[in-house]
Amino acid sequence: MARIAGVNIPTNKRVVIGLQYIHGIGPKKAEQICAAVNIPPERRVNELTDSEVIQIRETIDRDHVVEGDLRRNVAMNIKRLMDLGNYRGLRHRRGLPVHGQRTHTNARTRKGPAKPIAGKKK
Repeated sequence: MARIAGVNIPTNKRVVIGLQYIHGIGPKKAEQICAAVNIPPERRVNELTDSEVIQIRETIDRDHVVEGDLRRNVAMNIKRLMDLGNYRGLRHRRGLPVHGQRTHTNARTRKGPAKPIAGKKK
């Protein structure tokens, strides 16, 4: 099992798919990494040599922000918005949708389960 950026990559998947298990690497970046290291896209993770795994690891460390650093950057950006007190920061602080979605109905993922309101019967 290959371990890259602190994540165990599944061995039976293709390299392009396996790299996407790393937070911050999607389909496009996975293809770019494989192209940079000269690995064909149909290659499986268990077929990689140790030197290829090391090359992938070095490419990711050098060129991409992934896992802990990326999560920290996103958290700091959200905290900055909340400290500024602008509209997006207030929506984050209140746990409501940030990008203009409706909240009269829907938005249950962001707001949590519905809370009953006493005396609201028709």
